[in-house]
Amino acid sequence: MEKELEHSFVELLEKHQNIVHKVCRLYTNNYDAHNDLFQEITIQLWKAYPKFRGDAKFSTWMYRVGLNTAITLFRKSKRRINTQDFDGVEFRMKAEDYDDTEEQQLKTLYKAVHELNDIEKALVFLYLEDKDYKEISETLGISEVNARVKMNRIKTKLKTILNP
Repeated sequence: MEKELEHSFVELLEKHQNIVHKVCRLYTNNYDAHNDLFQEITIQLWKAYPKFRGDAKFSTWMYRVGLNTAITLFRKSKRRINTQDFDGVEFRMKAEDYDDTEEQQLKTLYKAVHELNDIEKALVFLYLEDKDYKEISETLGISEVNARVKMNRIKTKLKTILNP
């Protein structure tokens, strides 16, 4: 039975691992921190997996566990270590054929999102993942109306950050 559980977990994790990577990208600013958070989220997912009832989709449950883990660690971190931001790293295959407009837009968006608080980050993340307000509210444990109100406030906040 344990092997079946492990096999199904690994299969689902592999299928949906990009969710965890996106959460890590949102709450970290370097590769080591990203890998550490990925590992911690995976551990928390594994610990919680036997209790997964299937009331929600696995991906929704995975968002919830991943975001809660990231938020908890984000809140616990009292000291900051100076690390290199992702912004300092360039990914280019062919410089002459490469258009970095989208990459620059993403960097700008991530920079603005990093100025939000942890709950706001999670809400923006789910919104950008095309989750409807019902799924966002279930994942974050808030009402659907509260999710809509918070998102409208965040949009206004982001506009002021991006266009001072």
